[in-house]
Amino acid sequence: MEHITLLIGIVIVTALVFDFTNGFHDTANAMATTISTGALGPRTAVAMSAVLNLVGAFLSVEVAKTISGGIIDEDSGIRPEVIFAGLVGAILWNLLTWLAGLPSSSSHALFGGLIGATLVSVGMDGVNSDKIIMKVLIPAVAAPIVAGVAALVATRLTYRLARGRDAQDTAKGYRAGQIASAALVSLAHGTNDAQKTMGVITLALITGGAIAPDSDPPLWVIVSAGLAIALGTYLGGWRIIRTMGKGITDIQPPQGFAAQTGAATVILASSHIGFALSTTQVCSGSVMGAGIGRKGGVVRWSTAGRMVLAWVLTLPAAGLVAGGAALLADQGEWGVTAVAVLAVAACAGIWAASRRKPVDHTNVNDTNEAAVAPAEPMGVVTAALQSVAPPPAGPVAPAAAASVSSSVSSATPAGASAAAGSTS
Repeated sequence: MEHITLLIGIVIVTALVFDFTNGFHDTANAMATTISTGALGPRTAVAMSAVLNLVGAFLSVEVAKTISGGIIDEDSGIRPEVIFAGLVGAILWNLLTWLAGLPSSSSHALFGGLIGATLVSVGMDGVNSDKIIMKVLIPAVAAPIVAGVAALVATRLTYRLARGRDAQDTAKGYRAGQIASAALVSLAHGTNDAQKTMGVITLALITGGAIAPDSDPPLWVIVSAGLAIALGTYLGGWRIIRTMGKGITDIQPPQGFAAQTGAATVILASSHIGFALSTTQVCSGSVMGAGIGRKGGVVRWSTAGRMVLAWVLTLPAAGLVAGGAALLADQGEWGVTAVAVLAVAACAGIWAASRRKPVDHTNVNDTNEAAVAPAEPMGVVTAALQSVAPPPAGPVAPAAAASVSSSVSSATPAGASAAAGSTS
């Protein structure tokens, strides 16, 4: 192993803590719809996802290279203290959004933390603005849209192909398909998100002089990052799983299969070309697309709006926290110690707050609690999109039925009475 100082060791441990929070924060990406439709039990689902996240960590290092030598200029005087401060900002934002049950982006929390700490300690010369725009910001906007459109089209095609067949019989097949597609999403998540921590640790080793610039992540870095994200995944971020599976829309097995397949395709393609996109945004976009794609399905736009707001705030919020931590860490050893103590205290406070209304594998699908958004009337956009959707797949909720009936009666008289339902 390379010669590692105490400070670099602290950075590595902090990076693995972030990787752990990334794992339980993003478990919902692969398994929320699978759990909500009953395709797999909660514990079985997160165990499978953990194993495949670990396997995926060994498949590629392209995203790790983007982190270690892409968004941050490793030759600009970046020191391990800066990376430590950036990780603290990312961890705290991850935990705050987990407490709120919001599927925000762990990836953007990491990027925001690193950028904020670098700007405070080094200045604009420390960040590669063109790389941030091309490999972070543009994918952040495009990826959820592409995934959502793909899931919408796939959902409509799926229901069209299954039209006239017994819904219970087809549901069995789609649940089996969901298991396969969820496995693919988990594998894809390992190829993308686990590598971000690999990149951070590699960057710390480079700035500390332990390895040469432009080096690939050492094998021990790959193994440790894969194990950390797998452990976090196994523990399960149940609050976010509930939001993703029940809070955005009511997912049926065909929709879950379509959403997961579309998300996995986008994530794997981005990993291949080194785009460090947010798997959370991709999977959330797919769920919303699948919700619109089923005629009668209602997307809860208030929940979706809070989620998108969290996406917008993630980069600047994590950056501000990391910038403050960098100011303190730059004061020397006592500053680094103070940042560590304050971070541990904040994490303990967030955990204590989460115990007031715990969510775990026993109540993750409980829709009677306030954490799950109530049903909303169907919006104009949803109704318009669904006016040309396939036939419904379930019973009609009264509020949704009235809205759909008024919006599509002129186009499909028979469809007005058969517009499919949404549950609360």
